[in-house]
Amino acid sequence: MRRSVPCFVVIVVGLFTSACNRQSPAMQFDKLTEDFLYGSLALSPVSATATGYHLHNGVPLDELIDDYSTGGLDQQRTFYKDFQLRVANLDVTKLDKEQRADLDMMKSNAELALLEFDTIQSYRHNPTVYVELIGNALYTPYMLNYAPIEKRFEQIIKRLERTPALFDQAKANLVDAPEVWNRVAREENDGNIELIDKTLREAAPESQKALYGAAAAKALAAARDFNDFLKDKLSAKTSDWRLGKEKYARKFALVLASGRTPEDLLTAAEADLKTVRAEMAKLAAPKTVEQALDDVARQHATPDTYMAKAKETLAQATAFVKAKDLLTLPSRSNLEVIETPEFMRGIYGVGGFNAAPPLEPQLGAFYWITPIPKAWPAARAESKLREYNNYGLQELTIHEAMPGHYVQLEYANDVQPVSRRLLRTILANTPYVEGWAVYTQQMMSDAGYLDGNKALWLTFYKQILRVLANTILDIRLQTMGMTDQEALDLMMKETYQEKEEATAKLQRAQLSSCQLPTYFVGWKGWLEVREHYKQRKGSSYSLKEFNERALKESGVPLPALDTLLQ
Repeated sequence: MRRSVPCFVVIVVGLFTSACNRQSPAMQFDKLTEDFLYGSLALSPVSATATGYHLHNGVPLDELIDDYSTGGLDQQRTFYKDFQLRVANLDVTKLDKEQRADLDMMKSNAELALLEFDTIQSYRHNPTVYVELIGNALYTPYMLNYAPIEKRFEQIIKRLERTPALFDQAKANLVDAPEVWNRVAREENDGNIELIDKTLREAAPESQKALYGAAAAKALAAARDFNDFLKDKLSAKTSDWRLGKEKYARKFALVLASGRTPEDLLTAAEADLKTVRAEMAKLAAPKTVEQALDDVARQHATPDTYMAKAKETLAQATAFVKAKDLLTLPSRSNLEVIETPEFMRGIYGVGGFNAAPPLEPQLGAFYWITPIPKAWPAARAESKLREYNNYGLQELTIHEAMPGHYVQLEYANDVQPVSRRLLRTILANTPYVEGWAVYTQQMMSDAGYLDGNKALWLTFYKQILRVLANTILDIRLQTMGMTDQEALDLMMKETYQEKEEATAKLQRAQLSSCQLPTYFVGWKGWLEVREHYKQRKGSSYSLKEFNERALKESGVPLPALDTLLQ
């Protein structure tokens, strides 16, 4: 699962002035694209830092935090509405197919933003929005070496000083919250407190420790007060985390951009579930699938060797991709395997990937592994280790890093022109991104990874069952009244997931919407695009050429990718 920084709200910028009528359609489009991209980044200084955009019209974005005041929210709505008006005056018929793909992505993003602000309104119901924003605001300049450490801590201190105001905005905005969102927000905010009070305090340069300490004291007081607010006040105002059929369908269409309805996708996923289970039964024979998977699950690391094992799988996968020449690997050696930041572990219970900034691709890219807490009971730790056994870790590494998200996003960071690179990265279609990662899991096994090991194939099929369960869970939980127990039964009885994995996935399904189906839509979409490409190329087809050409397009919806590769 790739991590993406939420692009929310807002500092005062005046961007969408009238375009000059004397400009050609291409020039108008280029100006529109740059205004939209850099303007949307300026609206979210935290996202701007992660993207490598540090200064906007003389404003130092790295010192700021997104504005969730009433004025800030109104300004963001105006930004997207002005963009829609400006698009209406653009002669789309004069654009080439690459520009049309870019325009469609911007239009969908604007519509999705307005759906969020006007209808879904997470900022009024979901406290994790604020908690994760603060964590990213502080953690990103700490981890990314885009400036000397003293400069970055100067910016961290400035953001710390703004933290109490953001917490005040959160308390003013939040009217209710589902219990699970409230609980996870408190847990993640405990991670923020640890980040401020320990990690950053210890890392602050000696000359800045006093300034840091003064800012941290006020930020810590505000963070603890926010946790008290969540526990003592907001917890009394519970609400449902489900979007419901109408809101879900609107968001689903914009996020997936596949032309499929939730009902159509649910039918396809439930049919494929039966097919994949049958394939697993053949592969496991003469044992049952449960017996075969139990044999695989017993081969796992310990809590102490879990991280080292993940690093080992990365080396193995990298060597295989090179040996099989599946695609040209990125030239930058910027990938690090690190523990998932504590403030992000609520939704990244297993791991994730955080790409290098598209405007500063030479900086670090991080494959996150969420460690097994020492305080966990032995049975709970064993459950996670069984799920992420030696072969489960291989699949995780393929998906998140090699040749999954890391490789895809490194290709994305080389796209030219820069405006297209930015657009197709920060507005990347999630089925393209997650679909590539699942597609590479199949590609590696198809190519004979680990000598075609049956245990790896069984694990891959189990991963596909999870992909299918993700889709079924999201649609049925959000729109059809599926209960928690029905969700757990689906995962544990029909898709062979361990209890710890199933419990964590249920929480993730309650924390998000329309993200879990992107794996299935994306996996199927990538295979379909590849098949179409293969048919067009005939005897000249090359898997390596397809992979590289598709990656160089970067982040477009898969129907658009099919068109762009023609």
